[in-house]
Amino acid sequence: MTDRTDIATALALAVALVLSAGTAHAQSGRLTLYTSQPDRDATATTEAFRAANPGVAVDIFRSGTTEVMARLSAEAAAGQIKADVLLIADSVSMEILKKAGRLLAYPEAKLDGIRPGTYDAERTYFGTKLITTGIAIHKAAATRPASWADLAAPALKGQVVMPSPLYSGAAAIMMGALTQRGELGWKYYETLKSNGAVAVRGNGAVLTSVSGGEKPYGVLVDFMALNAKLKGAPIEFVVPKEGAIPVTEPVAILRTTANPAAAKAFVDFLLSDAGQRFAAKTLGYIPVRRGVPNPAWLPEGTEIEVMPLDNARILGTTEADKKRFSDLFGG
Repeated sequence: MTDRTDIATALALAVALVLSAGTAHAQSGRLTLYTSQPDRDATATTEAFRAANPGVAVDIFRSGTTEVMARLSAEAAAGQIKADVLLIADSVSMEILKKAGRLLAYPEAKLDGIRPGTYDAERTYFGTKLITTGIAIHKAAATRPASWADLAAPALKGQVVMPSPLYSGAAAIMMGALTQRGELGWKYYETLKSNGAVAVRGNGAVLTSVSGGEKPYGVLVDFMALNAKLKGAPIEFVVPKEGAIPVTEPVAILRTTANPAAAKAFVDFLLSDAGQRFAAKTLGYIPVRRGVPNPAWLPEGTEIEVMPLDNARILGTTEADKKRFSDLFGG
């Protein structure tokens, strides 16, 4: 992500972007946000939203997606869900809540210009940015894989590192997507294992391994690889020909919200031109709204093609997939 040495400057820019879009539909009252965003992202996001809606006070509960989901589950069991809006890492977790009837559909959400496939067809959750997983390559690597299948080639034996889906939500979604592709399937992961691929706890460990030359090839999220390259690391990022695996950090409104007008305004802001420019320029993510400039680490005009995902199907196999992965690679 972008260097955040001056959060005050970033917030000032965000406020200017929002105010330039106008505040004709500003709301009021109180809003409770449950999010898995990093602390500074969550603070900056809510401050930018409040620049357009100064009458809305926002309370934040921030933790990892797993803990956020556990808290929601406990509150639902007690009949006292406190959250109005939810902003978490992945759409598969949203599918869990959708299936349980916890989400409020918002069919009037303004989706003109929003990339197809980044929001729920029934309008219960909406992707707010793109974080894609592709292939990281050390500049001194002997070959340049062009596809996911290429990572399992005999020539790359013992040279591949990837995040474990037992710890990384993005890796879990990737596992679900790739094992459901007929030309890959579980045979792909079995081949990676027999070919000496190593699974580590997270994307940070992959970046360290590839940029340091320990492993010349890795499975990594886009902004980590390209930010490192921008800062001089000997690393390249390749979008596999089958497509990069997307995580969209979706937003949703809880069906039990006490302030649906403010909750809808929060969704509207994140999907608006101003909100998308904020996400790209201030937070450093790829926007889901076409026409919004890319973050600094992604050259303008670059288009990262993503692989279509069947989130409901991935949800249905996730636990079994994790067990199978654990049996194959170890916990």
